[in-house]
Amino acid sequence: ENREDMLSSRSNRLTEALEEANRLFSGVSRAREAALDAQFLVIASNLGKEKANELQSEMTAFDSLAFAEDLLTFMGINRIEVEENDGDAEDDSGGYLPSNAWHKLGEETEKYFRRAPSFHYMLGSFKSDPPVPKQRIERQKKASRGEEKRAMPAQLKKMEESHQEATEKEVERILGLLQTHFKNDSDTPISFFDLVIDPNSFARTVENIFHVSFIIRDGFARLKLDDDKLPVIEPSKGSERREDDRSAGARNQVVISLSHQEWQ
Repeated sequence: ENREDMLSSRSNRLTEALEEANRLFSGVSRAREAALDAQFLVIASNLGKEKANELQSEMTAFDSLAFAEDLLTFMGINRIEVEENDGDAEDDSGGYLPSNAWHKLGEETEKYFRRAPSFHYMLGSFKSDPPVPKQRIERQKKASRGEEKRAMPAQLKKMEESHQEATEKEVERILGLLQTHFKNDSDTPISFFDLVIDPNSFARTVENIFHVSFIIRDGFARLKLDDDKLPVIEPSKGSERREDDRSAGARNQVVISLSHQEWQ
């Protein structure tokens, strides 16, 4: 709103606005206030640039034509002879300048470029010892890429097979314990948490739940709730397993959440 007043050379409104902004910035506590301060700084910078461009300074700008004219005068140009000889001066190799014009300019400018010459050898250094040869480090030859590609899949396949075999053995072991318990006491189902929870290892507890899930998925055991609404597990009979296979959706899978605090 006060743009013209601030751009005036006789006004200090821009300086006063900057001082007020510096005073207000000390109390900035919100991001929006800092953004407004940055916006003001941009506007003030543009106004300051325009105000500086309008100032009239008494400094003389460099005039290349005037400098060339003064340089020719110093070198001894004779314009009278040039006008008299007219075209003859152009044919002369010296032109309209004296023969020593550039030599005179060189003597004058030489004192402004005085510096010590750089030291260098004309025929190399005085000591001509041959460079010490570097010891060659022999590296072992790496096996070809083809052999690595052939070896890696076989190794990975072996690891997968061993992991799968270990899982199957653990599932069979837990199923055997479950069936042995029910063979001795078929009227008492086993609490699911008593079966899977290891009091001394949270990781082992998670592994037990993982292995029991295979037994339930394949229909070798089933989960149900007792009178206290707690899950119990019991092995399935052969006839029950065949009925579950025939009925669609008889077996469902669920996700169990068990934190370390709940396990404790």
